[in-house]
Amino acid sequence: MDSAKLTELYETAKSWVFEAGEVIKRSFSDELNITYKSHAADLVTDMDKGIEQFFIDKIKNKYPDHEILGEEGYGDKVKNLDGTVWIIDPIDGTTNFVHQQLNFAISVGVFHDGEEKLAFIYDVVRNELFHCKAGEGLYLNEEKLPRLEDTTLDKSVIGLNATWITPNPKIDHQLLLPLVRKSRGTRSYGTAAIELAYVACGRLDAYVTLRLSPWDFAAGYILIKEAGGIISDVNGKAVNVLDKTSIFAAKPSLHQEILGLISPGTSANGQ
Repeated sequence: MDSAKLTELYETAKSWVFEAGEVIKRSFSDELNITYKSHAADLVTDMDKGIEQFFIDKIKNKYPDHEILGEEGYGDKVKNLDGTVWIIDPIDGTTNFVHQQLNFAISVGVFHDGEEKLAFIYDVVRNELFHCKAGEGLYLNEEKLPRLEDTTLDKSVIGLNATWITPNPKIDHQLLLPLVRKSRGTRSYGTAAIELAYVACGRLDAYVTLRLSPWDFAAGYILIKEAGGIISDVNGKAVNVLDKTSIFAAKPSLHQEILGLISPGTSANGQ
């Protein structure tokens, strides 16, 4: 994909993200139709479905040869990253959207022939768009952000859900307790997209989670790499963006420091 085509795709995608955000904002006074996926805390609304369909209609009309992997399953059966592939979470943080009308985001990552190209994480309520075009740096709205600088665990704030520091089937929770004890503090926002965006822009120094799907982390994966951070699974292995997986994102030296604490004996397959 040449530079002109990538720029056109970038501007088009960004306009669609903002348009989708306006649709969500206008829905705040409407009654939501809420259903459940795997359990009572795994919510989906008619707005999740509608926003995903919005993107699919836009993309297929303008770029019929592009493929789309979306959380709600209305896109394609994407098996690889050949050609141009969009990975979309229409509303990441649906529980927050339902209960708070806050702390949720639209997440869009675009790959071309296996390479990271574009990413957008839009915090709709705060009107904060974290975005990048590969090789041109990370932006928050119109401001270009500096690349991430190294830090140490004792000076860090870590994104970590309390689920993972209590007994659970994904990891020996004792391995994560040093992150709580040795860091300046931990935070949990209930949306992987925003937490990854916060690592990319420096509001969080690291983020650890044991279970994400591609649409949860694809855009954040691109943003982290563009910002100069490191993103892997919790064993330090490379991430396949089409697989369910654990995710560990951090500033470079901090990534190595934390990995030395949590990787021994870690068992996390993301399933």
